[in-house]
Amino acid sequence: MNTHPARAGEDADDLDVEEALALVNDNRRTAGRSPGTGHGDERHRNATDWSDARAAAELAGRRTGRRGPVQVPLAEALGLTLAAPLTALTDLPSFDTSAMDGWAVSGPGPWDVREQGVLAGHTAHAPLTDGEAVRIATGARIPPDTTAVLRTEHGRLDDKGRLHVAVPQEQNTISHGQDIRPRGQECRDGDHLLPAGAVVTPAVIGLAAAAGYDTLATVPRPRADVLVLGDELLSEGLPREGLIRDALGPMLPGWLRALGAEVTSIRRVPDDEDALHEAITASGAEVLVTTGGTASGPVDHVHPTLRRIGAELLVDGVRVRPGHPMLLARITENQHLVGLPGNPLAAVSGLLTLAEPLLRTLAARPAPEPYALPLRDGVQGHPDHTRLIPVALRDDHAMPLLYNGPAMLRGVAAADALAVVPPGGARPGQEAAMLDLPWAAGGIGVCFT
Repeated sequence: MNTHPARAGEDADDLDVEEALALVNDNRRTAGRSPGTGHGDERHRNATDWSDARAAAELAGRRTGRRGPVQVPLAEALGLTLAAPLTALTDLPSFDTSAMDGWAVSGPGPWDVREQGVLAGHTAHAPLTDGEAVRIATGARIPPDTTAVLRTEHGRLDDKGRLHVAVPQEQNTISHGQDIRPRGQECRDGDHLLPAGAVVTPAVIGLAAAAGYDTLATVPRPRADVLVLGDELLSEGLPREGLIRDALGPMLPGWLRALGAEVTSIRRVPDDEDALHEAITASGAEVLVTTGGTASGPVDHVHPTLRRIGAELLVDGVRVRPGHPMLLARITENQHLVGLPGNPLAAVSGLLTLAEPLLRTLAARPAPEPYALPLRDGVQGHPDHTRLIPVALRDDHAMPLLYNGPAMLRGVAAADALAVVPPGGARPGQEAAMLDLPWAAGGIGVCFT
């Protein structure tokens, strides 16, 4: 976003932060002056552009002080980010090993075969003499003075127990070092294997184990508390007597964990300002996520409570549908609140707009590579707001899904991504940016427009 080079003596990241936040504020002022927002509430007239809101959330994470690195066992490191480069603690392999089951041979054949074979995990055997061979297993240590390994399928034993090359084209072509993994082939002790900031995948865990690690220095997951607001919510059973089932309480923990957070609590909070104040001020999490209460109705207590505790509103409404009443506030230097709308799909929109870039940055995860796909069908747009539409990805196209209203989850439950539709809509075949979901739902029972 920074279009100017950093001036001498300035930190380029800090310059990006200040310029980006200035742009967000400028866009708010512009939005407040522009006609056609269709809403009398000042907050909605001054809503932030969708892309600027995501940038503000990412920058908020960059400006937040993080907890120091933590050492975690390999089994607990999946999905975390390396806080330090992964450096080999040993040569890999740490000794010459057989790449195949077969025979370790010395010199040209035929060879006399030793009785006792060489197995993986056993100590080194005596050196081979010229014209001698020994059975060897994959991964076993190569005896000294071995010329090569002859694969099992390439050798045969004669009536006297002597080993010959069984494949005619392999006769007299055994090359020195054939099918031997030499010590240090993959890396040497001290080699840098992965940089700090790499995400720990199953393959990274395997590499770390092979390189001698029992624990890894990682960036701790940002802790998140979930506050589910509303007197009208049921935690079980069917809707009744004006009460509805709470979909967000069960759904949000999985989303937040997939976005990199450690969910430390999920709490139901009644429609009471004092109860909300107590819940927010009692939290020690880096990120609080609230559901509902972000508008200006008689029981919408999020804004009054944020004013009461002196929080700074970084994003107060976003020009996006669904989910425009979402907000982001800085409570303290190291604590933020993401206010999600109460409607389920609107809350998903808020997660991917504000929570994802904030949590990703706090967890030091790399930003996903942006990409776009053509839409199979046209999508009606909002005159002034970006729309986020659940889509299924099929054959290099994105297919918009039905049931994409702000209170609906049926569409996103079958989606692979959300398409970012600009104001005014998109025609069939037009490319739209994609926001990947942390998982890909199956295509069974999907309804397309």
